[in-house]
Amino acid sequence: MPAQETFLDETIDGLRVQVIKTYDEAYAKDVFGAMSDPAKAFLWRSMKPEETYAPEDLPTEPGEDYDAFLLDELLEQGREDWKTFSYFVVTTDAEGPVFVAADWPTAEAFAKKSSVPDLPPRPLPRLDASGPQF
Repeated sequence: MPAQETFLDETIDGLRVQVIKTYDEAYAKDVFGAMSDPAKAFLWRSMKPEETYAPEDLPTEPGEDYDAFLLDELLEQGREDWKTFSYFVVTTDAEGPVFVAADWPTAEAFAKKSSVPDLPPRPLPRLDASGPQF
C-alpha cells in the first residue's frame, strides 16, 4: 500500500479504521473510483464547490460529469506546493480503502462516521436565481 504516514488507527463500532497519508496520485484516483455515492456526497459537502464556482459551472446530475468534476477538485486541492500533492485515504479492515480526501480533517470526520449506514445521498445543486440549493 502506498502509505506515507498513519494519521488514525482506531477501532470504531467494532471496525478497525485507518487514515493514511499518501503522495501517490494514482492510488488516490483508484480509491476515488471505488468510492460509494454517499462517500462522494460527503466529499462534495466538505469541498463546498458552490462557494468557488458559478452555479452554471457545477454539474447538476449524477454521472460521469459529476465524478470528473469532483475528482479534478480533489486532485487540485491535494496540492501541498507547486509539485507536491498529498491525499488522505480512509481504509477499514472489512472493505479496504473506502474514501479519499485532500485534507486530514475531512478524512478523519469520514472515518469516524464511516460505519454509519445512512449517510445522506449525493447532493445535487438545484439551480435558480439565488444560486445552487442543496
